[in-house]
Amino acid sequence: MKDPLENTALQLIRGIGEDPRREGLKKTPRRVASAWREMTSGYSADLDKVFNGAFFKAYSREMVIVKDVSFYSLCEHHLLPFFGKAHVAYIPGRHIVGLSKIPRLVEAFARRLQVQERLTAQVADTLFKKLKPRGVGVIMEAQHLCVNMRGVKNETAFAVTSSMLGVFQTDSRVRAEFLDLAGHR
Repeated sequence: MKDPLENTALQLIRGIGEDPRREGLKKTPRRVASAWREMTSGYSADLDKVFNGAFFKAYSREMVIVKDVSFYSLCEHHLLPFFGKAHVAYIPGRHIVGLSKIPRLVEAFARRLQVQERLTAQVADTLFKKLKPRGVGVIMEAQHLCVNMRGVKNETAFAVTSSMLGVFQTDSRVRAEFLDLAGHR
């Protein structure tokens, strides 16, 4: 077996005392390798292709918000999933961006080994840099299986992180409007 991910999965199966030749496990190393490539595909994401030039002249200076963007990621400390919803908002400067690009941006960073705090900041920083809006706000709420199923084993815990840039950071009214619209106030 030459594929390093398949080999790692095979060693993991052996390491927990299972027989990788057992019928249900014969193809597991290949399936695990395929799943890990998909779950970490964000490393190869080209952010310019994510946005694909979908910047358009802004006709409004009001807040744009995309709520409840589902995401799945992997905790870099335990290699266990965390998943939840992102709420992403911006106030246009000269341009708006195609709405579908916001979930694509979230996915590009979520599909890496992550901590939620960095994931939140990466989405906000990238949108702020690429779009040059008056401000960006990002809130992410997630359940972490490393908290839910091991260690403390708290099944109901959610982590909430935020990143506020530009007027979202400096203007309390803008921040309050975003928190209200995102359902976090």
